[in-house]
Amino acid sequence: MIDVVAGIVWKDGQILLARRGRHKHLAGKWEFPGGKVEMGESAESALERELSEELGIRTRTGNYFDTNIHHYPTVSIKLFAYNSIYISGGITLTDHDQVDWVTINDLLDYDLAEADIPFVHKLMKMVNK
Repeated sequence: MIDVVAGIVWKDGQILLARRGRHKHLAGKWEFPGGKVEMGESAESALERELSEELGIRTRTGNYFDTNIHHYPTVSIKLFAYNSIYISGGITLTDHDQVDWVTINDLLDYDLAEADIPFVHKLMKMVNK
């Protein structure tokens, strides 16, 4: 089981989605960006590091959102999601080949990684009460 963090990155009422590049596991799938938590690293600092490394943006990790355990055919992950605030930086693509800022109600229009889908449903329930 691999511990992974995902950022629900907010800017102007929209959320950042990133599409995994061709060379990556789950290529072409959209996700809340993030990455692996390294040994001795907190989830919050791992998220800020990963968003900086993978997208070139500076963020502030906010409150914990949810956790999802997902078993892909080749790997099992424990995915920790946090609300995250975009602070600065122009997006530079390294592990992803496309990004998009979307509203909560448009999230399901994307071909999402399966591990991220429960977070989308939780976001939609919060907004569409």
